[in-house]
Amino acid sequence: MGGDTSTGGTQTDPSLTACRTVALAHRDSVLLPQRMLLLKADVVGLLELEEQLRKVLKTSILSLAGHNQGGFISQALSYDTDQGRVFVKINCGAQATIMFTGEVASLKGIKETATVRVPEPIAMADLPSGGGLLILEYLQMRSIGRFAEKLGEQLADLHLHNILLKRKSQRQKGTIGERNQAVDKFGFHTMTCCGYIPQVNDWQDDWVNFFARQRLKPQLDLIEKNYGDRAVQSLWTELQIKLHKAFKDTLIIPSLLHGDLWEANVAEDESGPLLFDPGSFYGHSEYDLSIGEMFGAQGMAFFSSYHRKIPKAPGFETRSLLYQLFHSLNNWNHFGSDFQASSLSLMRAILDSL
Repeated sequence: MGGDTSTGGTQTDPSLTACRTVALAHRDSVLLPQRMLLLKADVVGLLELEEQLRKVLKTSILSLAGHNQGGFISQALSYDTDQGRVFVKINCGAQATIMFTGEVASLKGIKETATVRVPEPIAMADLPSGGGLLILEYLQMRSIGRFAEKLGEQLADLHLHNILLKRKSQRQKGTIGERNQAVDKFGFHTMTCCGYIPQVNDWQDDWVNFFARQRLKPQLDLIEKNYGDRAVQSLWTELQIKLHKAFKDTLIIPSLLHGDLWEANVAEDESGPLLFDPGSFYGHSEYDLSIGEMFGAQGMAFFSSYHRKIPKAPGFETRSLLYQLFHSLNNWNHFGSDFQASSLSLMRAILDSL
């Protein structure tokens, strides 16, 4: 739900489009050009949105409960219905179905581990005039604070879940009625998004190949297409040859990841920590820590409790820079060349450490 934690209501003119309504709520903010494009003010009518909600939810009551702050990618409203309050994410882009399908699969995958709480997905639907909506359980959230240490423990449990399943299946190998539920490859069964950029998650046996080909390379290709930056391509030519050195003697067993674990995608309520807006896949557990290390919002208690369960392996610092590089490139593609310098700096630092 991308930072969608505020729940204050607003008076809304039904003649306005839904995306226009959201845009007006942000009229005092300085919005990035990409965000303005996603709002596309005249695309989705509020009446059309509410008609779809009534159909999908089969509700006789539908009352706008408030505008939620929203994230950089999608916007949000909350509604009271027959079944209680729901949280509605709206995206006016052509990629909405891919984005929301991946998010629902990610939420379900995390929930099945019974390790950390996530909002329950209720339904998703296309909007006739373009884009789509995702309906989620409404949660009253606040920024992570009191439960930061608990979040570190629960994230470690999430990362350990498939590893423990794999060990259990190895012990039970050959047992009658054995059910091997462990995932032994890197990837995911559907595309997910990091921001609005779709991510291919084709299954691979090797993590380094997966990370290079399905995470770094697509971001670099977008930068080449949109910016034609020669420096980043030159550094990538050198880096891809040496990439394997960062993983020497490192045993990597696939872990289910959140995929975009920055500060706006973690929160808490009175009962404990919450994760939302995932773009999950099975990958290296260290990957999930990198964006938090870039911004440091989760705090030392989070990292300390995490590493009590999953200690840092040799080479952790260099690999963290590699995973931070992905997020810096992703930010470059989303928000422009302000992230050029940090991306180039990370690439040089990684090369110096290999």
